[in-house]
Amino acid sequence: VESHNHPSYIEPFQGAATGVGGIVRDILTMGARPIAVMDQLRFGAVANPDTARVVHGVVSGISFYGNCLGLPNIGGETVFDKVYQGNPLVNALSVGALRHEDLKLAKATNPGDLVILFGARTGADGIGGVSVLASETFDADGPSRRPAVQVGDPFAEKVLIECCLELYAAQVVAGIQDLGGAGLSCATSELASNGQAGMRVQLKNVLLRDESLTPEEILMSESQERMMAIVPKESLKSFIAIVEKHEVEYSVLGEVIKEPRLYINWGDEEIVNVPPRSVAHDGPVYERPVLYPTWLDQLNRDSVINNNLRRATEASELAEQLVQIVSSPNQASKSWITDQYDHYVGGNTALAMPDDSGMLRVSEETGLGVAIATDANGRYCQLDPYQGAKLALAEAYRNVASSGAVPAAVTN
Repeated sequence: VESHNHPSYIEPFQGAATGVGGIVRDILTMGARPIAVMDQLRFGAVANPDTARVVHGVVSGISFYGNCLGLPNIGGETVFDKVYQGNPLVNALSVGALRHEDLKLAKATNPGDLVILFGARTGADGIGGVSVLASETFDADGPSRRPAVQVGDPFAEKVLIECCLELYAAQVVAGIQDLGGAGLSCATSELASNGQAGMRVQLKNVLLRDESLTPEEILMSESQERMMAIVPKESLKSFIAIVEKHEVEYSVLGEVIKEPRLYINWGDEEIVNVPPRSVAHDGPVYERPVLYPTWLDQLNRDSVINNNLRRATEASELAEQLVQIVSSPNQASKSWITDQYDHYVGGNTALAMPDDSGMLRVSEETGLGVAIATDANGRYCQLDPYQGAKLALAEAYRNVASSGAVPAAVTN
């Protein structure tokens, strides 16, 4: 599961679309074939004029990217509440299937192996996306942040998926990492740090869509549909043959070194010289300010200790409250959203919306299948984060179990 919240507020279509693309590449990076997506959405009040812009853009972005990839969207949630005004939640979920022995890891271990960037060219989209969009407060000037939102191309990602799966089958990559937040700076440091090794990288070898990009912009660009592979030198010819077969562009950026340092050059100028772990894992911890909502104490006293929460005393008042509940947009049919998603592309969907969980056939020969559910009650979590999280897990557990499946794993 991956969130793409602030990008989806600034540019709803691309923010949501690239949220799907990013989580699908995360599945692909593990060596698995992506087989389905889901989404969990939270929007502001229906009556707010800005909500329609966000809702229609987000839903269109999710359906466009997922449908073009040929991945069924088999479930999710959509909730409206004023607390999400200006800060929608767009959580994209993807699931993949692989044999255990085919698991791939994001690490560069062997000195002399080549560092290869392949997929889409690097452009100006998404520069500073993680730092700008993950924590900033937005106002009427929000659209000025649109260049920081990544732009996705699902057809390029579809080709990249098939290319990567063929590379895996040919066993020509020793490590693999997708390029997401912080782009090249993140991929190089994580691969080297995970493998307890280092790298020498020549940034001038990066294929660009925009030749005016500075070295810093190339390092931080979050252009989509890019992967970084660690390839043994003896496997280079096989690697090139496969990527050229799929008409995927590539460039050799450098090689893995034994010394645990990350060296990045721009021509003859050294612009990065750091221990990769200092970037990937040992960075400063952001201490967020925490303010306890004091109104919770009064609510708990009224409900638990004093038992004096106001309740309906007349039948007419109770009827009025019932009408308010059933007329809430959260009780209305969401079919106008879910009908935009292809639930059955691929022919392996057994259950999809509005069933309690989505279910997919994994193997026709063995009858193996997998059921997935994503659930949460934001109001429960607001009142009691600990109990709310437990209830969210319990709800997802029940939805999987009610479809006849045995819950086996969780993620968040």
